[in-house]
Amino acid sequence: MARKGDLTGKEKAAVLLISLGPDKSAKIFQHLSEDEIEELTLEIANMRKITSEEKEDVLGEFYEICLAQEYISEGGINYAKEVLEKALGSQKAFDIVHKLTASLQVRPFDFARKADANQLLNFIQNEHPQTIALILSYLEAHQAGQILSSLPQNKQAEVAKRIATMDRTTPEIIKEVESVLEDKLASMVTQDYTSAGGIQAIVDLLNAVDRGTEKFIMEKLEVEDVELAEDIKKRMFVFEDVVTLDGSSIQRFMRDVDNNDLAIALKGATEEVQEIIFKNMSKRMAEMIKEDMQFMGPVRLRDVEESQQKIVNIIRKLEEAGELIIARGGGDEIIV
Repeated sequence: MARKGDLTGKEKAAVLLISLGPDKSAKIFQHLSEDEIEELTLEIANMRKITSEEKEDVLGEFYEICLAQEYISEGGINYAKEVLEKALGSQKAFDIVHKLTASLQVRPFDFARKADANQLLNFIQNEHPQTIALILSYLEAHQAGQILSSLPQNKQAEVAKRIATMDRTTPEIIKEVESVLEDKLASMVTQDYTSAGGIQAIVDLLNAVDRGTEKFIMEKLEVEDVELAEDIKKRMFVFEDVVTLDGSSIQRFMRDVDNNDLAIALKGATEEVQEIIFKNMSKRMAEMIKEDMQFMGPVRLRDVEESQQKIVNIIRKLEEAGELIIARGGGDEIIV
């Protein structure tokens, strides 16, 4: 066997798994690909006897990397480096962080996701809509939704539109914007371009804002870009989201749904969706729908999606009419 200093990453992984024992190693294997499992299994099978010193060295290195990853998640690269320097010295800290960041791409605006939404709002509310859109694209949906709701109305739709139509942004621009908010964090963008924004980004964001903000933005977009507005609408509430509705809302929309559409839609639905739908109808009706699903045989995916979209459209119309409530972030308070 090679000396400890000459061990490859794969060999160190094998030593680690041997040291952890079969039970813990089996749990780690659950998170690996088939190719990785095969390679490590061969490596373990071919591994010669390892000394206690080699085990301790590999386990120690693994522990240090785990600590570094934890520090990075808590406060970023520079925070991890600072803490490790105090504990292990400058060179050791550099080696560990470098080893991690060599293969780790830190997501832009990582520090901003740990900040309070109101604090971020103070920083960005007077920025250009494109700058605001870029920042919101990298935040968590609930965080970005809170900020979007608090922006002046004349900016909300403009920012939403720019998020939806955003394609790619160069790392240089991202770094420049990051430095305005936080000059202590070293950006680790390693690709030529970084994708952000897009339809799904604005959908997630609009699902997180209050209904009033969403309505205002959508009305503005419908005037400025009908096609974009329709694209967003189609994704705002998907069929699987019926599990988030309360029982009375489910019972309400089912009164307007054609039984044939319901059977086809449920044919391609998850067990969770089927269960909650059947739970909110009479036993006789549930048995009838189940029989229809059984006798209709295989159905085309296109037909399933079409029926599910019909139901989604009914749900959204009922919500607009105030006859049911779709749970969302912000100011949707229910008054009893």
